[in-house]
Amino acid sequence: MNNEEATVYLSQFIGQPLRIHTDDGRVFGGQMKCTDKDRNIILALTYEYRAPSSDVIRKAVKESGNPSAPVNWNSRYVGLVVVPGAHVKKIEFEESTMSGQPSGVVV
Repeated sequence: MNNEEATVYLSQFIGQPLRIHTDDGRVFGGQMKCTDKDRNIILALTYEYRAPSSDVIRKAVKESGNPSAPVNWNSRYVGLVVVPGAHVKKIEFEESTMSGQPSGVVV
């Protein structure tokens, strides 16, 4: 997909909640405000999520004795952010649903 096609595609998600995965492992969840020809994305009301360190995971497994022990991701509120298009690995959009219908994710 070239830059123009990508920009047109992303434009349909303006005002919608997105989760953007970056190439350094972070995930940004917020409301899309705009994009540009370089696929940079501006999100508002954004939270940044980071995977727990391997030490934290090892400690949780050791303490619980369960190799599938749940471990929370680290998060922080970052507000308005620009995610450079060159670093976007995956974009998820969770569709709003009517009561009783399953939600869909566009990847």
